[in-house]
Amino acid sequence: MRSMRHVVLVVLITLAVAPWPCAAQTAITAPAPVSLSPAEMEHFLLTAKIVKKGKRLKGVTQAQRVTLSDGRITHDAQVQDVDIAKAFFEVDPKHSEVNFKDSYRYNVAAYQLAVLLGLENVPMSVVRKVDGKPAAVTWWLDDDVMDQGDREKKKITTTNPRRSDDYFSRMKIFDELIQNRDRNAGNIMWTSDERMWMVDHTRAFRLGKELLLPQTLIRIERPLLDRLRSLNRQTLADAVGKTLTKDEIDALFTRRDLLVKLYEQKIAARGDAVFYTLQ
Repeated sequence: MRSMRHVVLVVLITLAVAPWPCAAQTAITAPAPVSLSPAEMEHFLLTAKIVKKGKRLKGVTQAQRVTLSDGRITHDAQVQDVDIAKAFFEVDPKHSEVNFKDSYRYNVAAYQLAVLLGLENVPMSVVRKVDGKPAAVTWWLDDDVMDQGDREKKKITTTNPRRSDDYFSRMKIFDELIQNRDRNAGNIMWTSDERMWMVDHTRAFRLGKELLLPQTLIRIERPLLDRLRSLNRQTLADAVGKTLTKDEIDALFTRRDLLVKLYEQKIAARGDAVFYTLQ
């Protein structure tokens, strides 16, 4: 899998702070944050010792929150080891799927693809054995986090509706590219700075070679379109390693071509009105 040392993104984490709040924690001043490069963060996720395991989280994949520590840094992660493949699966009474897959592999592939596309709002995820089973170990989001469903229930409004709309535009494009069959309010997360995070991609990377909802694709970020155009098959294969099969990569590039064609047609018709900049 491609090393992350080539990525310039710097991520801040808190040094030695207990990641699960307790009653006394609010009275303690947190230590100054330490900067981790993506390569250092990746190394931490791959090698830090699991020192605490929490309850299984809500959702059918039975993900688990754990605490990792390397003796210097302590931080939480999500562990998902689901890896199911069925020739036919009834998702619910109204929906069924042929060649159904639900796999931890796709969390890692989604992160690596997001990096190649310059998208910073998919959490880092690595493949690591946990309790003897391969799993996706994904960086737990810092800050106060709330999913889209809870935001809607509590009627929480954003201070910047346009920015939120732009995040949804990005999400729709990404989900078409990876053909994500399970985007729901529970795997759209918001931090207190009103950044949207796209999480839990275990039912993505289908083999479909058509766009599912092209009518919802209206605008696009110019850098994202440029990166879609230049996305290279070998570069992607090197980045995702064994987390995607050749057929899954082939289907992704077919959808990539359709996305690029769609937006080129929109640009021809509407010009620069198609583009937006996420603030």
